[in-house]
Amino acid sequence: MASSSSSFTMLLSAPNPSLSPSSSRTTLSTLSTTFLPTLSSSPSPSPFSPTAINRRRGKSLLVSAAAAGALQALIFDCDGVILESEHLHRQAYNDAFSHFNVRCSSSATEPLNWGLEFYDELQNRIGGGKPKMRWYFGEYGWPTSRIFETPPDNKEDREKLVDIIQDWKTERYKEIIKSGTVKPRPGVLRLMDETKASGKKLAICSAATKSSVILCLENLIGIERFQGLDCFLAGDDVKEKKPNPSIYLTAAKKLGVSGGDCLVVEDSVIGLQAATGAGMPCIITYTSSTANQDFKEAIAKFPDLSDVRICTGCTADSQIHRFALCVI
Repeated sequence: MASSSSSFTMLLSAPNPSLSPSSSRTTLSTLSTTFLPTLSSSPSPSPFSPTAINRRRGKSLLVSAAAAGALQALIFDCDGVILESEHLHRQAYNDAFSHFNVRCSSSATEPLNWGLEFYDELQNRIGGGKPKMRWYFGEYGWPTSRIFETPPDNKEDREKLVDIIQDWKTERYKEIIKSGTVKPRPGVLRLMDETKASGKKLAICSAATKSSVILCLENLIGIERFQGLDCFLAGDDVKEKKPNPSIYLTAAKKLGVSGGDCLVVEDSVIGLQAATGAGMPCIITYTSSTANQDFKEAIAKFPDLSDVRICTGCTADSQIHRFALCVI
């Protein structure tokens, strides 16, 4: 996140030039301290504090996956981890806004369009598509559209608007995924296969809509890997979105393991907060959108998973049984 007030002003200015948030409105920088739990609120050090990683070329190092005991389950997020997808979501939202002629001001000359820097900030602070739209319309004004000629002024109509836009956006996102141009991020498929081969449980927990996640996974990891998962949860399966830990707590229950025996792979601070809130250690595989976030509660972070391996008994350390991953 930007550290200066001028940078905040740039990022939080309305994506549509005709929009300008009033000074009394909540900003995304405010959300970082009010909407999301802080990572450093615990009075005592986290048992999953970061492990120092020195990735010297040709040197094998180890990443601790749990405070004690062997890793029993590896849990992947989807968007940003299995695929770098946020630019695809932004495209689908903007296509939806254009399709429904969504305009948040009577003086707007063009449909709403979420710019790249604005969307990076938005998606890193608010999980889930519907919460994003509710927040945005609440701040910049509920829009006119082909759905409602005048801005909806009651909860029922506002929810109908959000639902219709989200459903259309989801179908558009599916079209993009099915185009064949989207590939999984480096190392993902190998690490999944190694996890299953080692006898550990494999799960995927995504805050996105279930139908879109299923389509994404079937196209990117293949139907056989998808059907071989020990647990799969999407945003539809829990009441609260990340950073609420409910999706990971639910996963642990379904897997029949404790949180401390799971390792989560996430790409953003929202996902990291959800994992640590569930008592699970977490590694970060960051993207260009999340690289500068504060990941101090992660046990390690990587640009991708190319060099991360399931440890199957190397002899680099006498206490190897405390470790689950090797970094080559």
